[in-house]
Amino acid sequence: MIDHLLVIKATVDTARSAGLTALPTADLDGFLILYLQIVDIGYAQNPITEVPPEPKRRGRRKQSKARNLLDRFRDHSKSILAFMYDFDVPFDNNLSERDLRMEKLRQKISGTFRSLGALVGFCRIRSYISTARKNGLTALDSLRRLYQGDPFLPTANNE
Repeated sequence: MIDHLLVIKATVDTARSAGLTALPTADLDGFLILYLQIVDIGYAQNPITEVPPEPKRRGRRKQSKARNLLDRFRDHSKSILAFMYDFDVPFDNNLSERDLRMEKLRQKISGTFRSLGALVGFCRIRSYISTARKNGLTALDSLRRLYQGDPFLPTANNE
């Protein structure tokens, strides 16, 4: 599956550099069919294990990690392959992960915020800095502009 996703990424990158805004329908269909075949092969290689007879337990039976991953590949294929259909969707989610990193770190260290107002303020500041960075400003420059009365305001992307 890794190799297949990387082939799709390379094809999308090549098409984007050639000035295309979408892959041909034949390519999209071929990539999707192979993706689903790989998921089916994964299910064949990771069957549900038979549980030895024992007293019944409540809830769902525990699955292997491979089976859980296959379920996610099957159930979320549109989200996983979104970069193939829409060239504006990035292949990875590194920016999103970086945006959440500071919040998770703070949660890990201090555990919680003392008030809702502090939480809202922290999130607003982090969001402002993150947006400014994505638009080419440094955190210090964006905060300086904010306190000088000339805040950075992102423009809507109407392309």
